[in-house]
Amino acid sequence: MFPGRCLPGALPLVLIFAGALCVHGARAADPFPVKPVRWVVPFPAGGPVDLVTRPVAQRLSEAWSQQVVLDFRPGAGSIIGSEIVARAAPDGYTLLATVAQHAINPAVYPKLPYDTAKDFTPVVQLVRSPFMLVVHPSLPARNVKELIALARRSPGQLPYASAGAGSLNHLAGEMLRTSAKIDLVHVPYKGGGPAVIDLVGGHVGILFSNIVAVAPHVKSGRLRALAVTTAVRTPLLPDLPTMAESGVPGFDAESWTGVLGPASLPRPIVERISRDADRVLRTQEIRDAMQAQGAEIAGGSPEQFAARIAADIARWAKVARESGAKAE
Repeated sequence: MFPGRCLPGALPLVLIFAGALCVHGARAADPFPVKPVRWVVPFPAGGPVDLVTRPVAQRLSEAWSQQVVLDFRPGAGSIIGSEIVARAAPDGYTLLATVAQHAINPAVYPKLPYDTAKDFTPVVQLVRSPFMLVVHPSLPARNVKELIALARRSPGQLPYASAGAGSLNHLAGEMLRTSAKIDLVHVPYKGGGPAVIDLVGGHVGILFSNIVAVAPHVKSGRLRALAVTTAVRTPLLPDLPTMAESGVPGFDAESWTGVLGPASLPRPIVERISRDADRVLRTQEIRDAMQAQGAEIAGGSPEQFAARIAADIARWAKVARESGAKAE
C-alpha cells in the first residue's frame, strides 16, 4: 500500500475493525448493573434471611434502577443455593445472600460440591445477629456459671435443643460443652421454631437461639436469658453479659447475613455493590428494620467480610473436630 492510497475493499475492513473496537470498548465501560441482579437465597421465603435481605434489595433496586430479585433455593443446609452461585458467571448478576451456616458447612459436611474458601468472592456483610443462651425457668441456673455447675453435677442429663444437626445453635452448644468440659445431650429439631416451642414447654432445658425467636418468651418470663454469644455485648441487649464474661473465655458464636459472588468477581463490581449496600445500611429506615429482626448493622469492606468468614471457618472446624459434630 502506498501513502495516500488504499487497496480496493481495504477501507471498509478498517472501518469494520474500528467499529468493532468501539463496540467492545463501550461494553467494557458499561456501568454495573445494566440488567436485573439475582440474589440467590438458600433458605425459604419468609424466613430470617428473607426479612433481612429483602429491604436492602429493594433499596438497591431503587438506587440502581434495576431489579434485585430474590431467588429462594432452600435445602441441604444452604448447599443447594450456594452451589448455583459457585458455578455462575463472575459478572455480578448472580450473587448469594447467605448466613454464618456458609462457614459452618465445611466442618460438618464430609463433602461439598464447592470449595467454601476458594469458589466465592466476599462482597459485603449486611448484619451481625447475636444469639442468646436461654433456659427453661424450671432449670435451677440463673447464670452461665450456675448452668455449668449444674451440668457437672448431672452429667449426661441436661438436654439442649437445636434447629438441626450441623446448625449454628448445635455448634454453639458443642462449643459450650467442649470449652466448659461438661456433658450435655444434643436434641436436634427440624427447624428453630419447633425447638423454641419445646423449650417453652419444658421438654428440653437449654437453647442457643437468635434474639427475635426467644425475646418475647424471655420478656413474659417463660424463658430465662443467661448470656449473649457474641465476643462483646450487643447494643440490642446491653445489660445481658457475654458468654466470655460469664466464665467461658473466647466464646464467640455470632451469626451474620452477607452477600457473596462467584470466584473471580471483578474488583470494580465488588466495590460498587459493597459501597452501595453500605450506604443503604446506614439509613435510619434500614437500621430500624434490622433491629426489629434482632440484628445489628455490619457493612464495612469486602476484606473485613472475608476476614470474618475465614475466622468462622477456622472456628467451626475446631469445634467440629473437638466435639465430633456432624450434619448427617
